[in-house]
Amino acid sequence: MIAIIDYGMGNLRSVAKALESLGAEVKITASPDIINKASGVVLPGVGAMPDAMQALQKAKVISSIKKTIAADKPFLGICLGLQLLFETSEEGGGCKGLGIVKGTVPRFNFSKLATRDPQPVTGLKIPHMGWNQINQRIAYSVQRAGSKNLKILQNIPNNAYVYFVHSYYVRPKDKNIIATTTDYGVEFCSSIAKGNLFACQFHPEKSQKIGLQILRNFVRLCK
Repeated sequence: MIAIIDYGMGNLRSVAKALESLGAEVKITASPDIINKASGVVLPGVGAMPDAMQALQKAKVISSIKKTIAADKPFLGICLGLQLLFETSEEGGGCKGLGIVKGTVPRFNFSKLATRDPQPVTGLKIPHMGWNQINQRIAYSVQRAGSKNLKILQNIPNNAYVYFVHSYYVRPKDKNIIATTTDYGVEFCSSIAKGNLFACQFHPEKSQKIGLQILRNFVRLCK
């Protein structure tokens, strides 16, 4: 059974339907007991990170999230579910995250980039919304070769298109956990992987064939 954490912020039904279409047994829940017993856990999320942190605390699921990741159980973070894993975010004037992954969550700032670049970025809007490519890191591809735990991108072609909706992006301190990068005025980390933890800025449940393959790989890891 795969547990989708319900803390009041996230496209829960879309994620659940996508996983169910792949034959997975799914429960949308805020119960620590169910989350702890699940074979895999999904943390989706849309909205503002400060509100999400308050919602996670109110739902009393933070301990279960940390236990799942510490136990190296299959864990999938989606969009805000990726950002929440980090130490701090610029959102809302600055807020703390779960601190599971070292690093920060800055906002896209193209005017700042323009002061450093002789060819300023133009025509890009915030939020970054729509289809864009994910470039698989060579270091990650080598690291995951032959490892059952790191096959979340199996059968995903390099530079595949996936669907994004976000104004903030993650900046991990440990570059070795970067699974994919994406170019949107700046090359940013669009997913991370470490052991059975995989978290992505894009929405696999909205990314059609490519997204379903990523979710299929996750379901296989949960068996």
